[in-house]
Amino acid sequence: MNDTTAPFRLDGRTALVTGAGRGLGFEMARSLAAAGAHVAINGRDAERLRQAAAAIEAATGRPVAIAPFDIADTAAGREAIAAIVRDQGRLDILVNNVGARDRRPLKDFSPEEAGALIATDLVAPMMLAREAAERMVAHRHGRLITVTSIAGHVANRHDPVYTAAKAGLTGLMRALAVDYAREGITSNAIAPGMFATETNQGLVDNADFSAFVDIRVPVGRWGRPHEIGAAAVFLASDEASFVNGHVLVVDGGQTVRM
Repeated sequence: MNDTTAPFRLDGRTALVTGAGRGLGFEMARSLAAAGAHVAINGRDAERLRQAAAAIEAATGRPVAIAPFDIADTAAGREAIAAIVRDQGRLDILVNNVGARDRRPLKDFSPEEAGALIATDLVAPMMLAREAAERMVAHRHGRLITVTSIAGHVANRHDPVYTAAKAGLTGLMRALAVDYAREGITSNAIAPGMFATETNQGLVDNADFSAFVDIRVPVGRWGRPHEIGAAAVFLASDEASFVNGHVLVVDGGQTVRM
């Protein structure tokens, strides 16, 4: 980085953020755009993506592209990445954020149901990371950012398949950190704790559960969705060029409390 360049800037970089129509994906996409990146946002609902892109553009003054596809569709992901590269000349940053959740005891899962959840939460991001990394190799620069969960480190009752998938994502991230480091590509993860996203609104509104959050999280509150954005910007930036194979936990201290 040139000494005169402001730190944590992403000017000239291109990013794809999956699951960015709302929630944490949206906030990470907005932060990357605010740092100067050209951002493409992914989801399955094209209209929601258009609304999200307009909101990010209004907040940052940066144009935002939409990439509507299902990440479980490997061919669609390959084509979306190819389209980004055709449009921008390169892909520098992949934020693998999409994840499904199914909270049930293991005894209630059929093999097919367990396989479907793992396919969405582990295999699909794996294949998308492969496609992105192969594009990044050409420029000997890239940032693979995997959004896991604190559930990859600590377990709740009756949540085994999701926990296994998130732990697998952590292992994948570390393997990619080894495989691609000599190509100028780093691989890291963000592990969010309990955030007050749209998906969690029912729990946020539940007085008993929010009282639990107050006790369990040292900072005494839910995470605010915008608080995830700086973590993505840091890992995507040149300032993180020697950070590789790391899980950045953003949970208000939840996982370090006895």
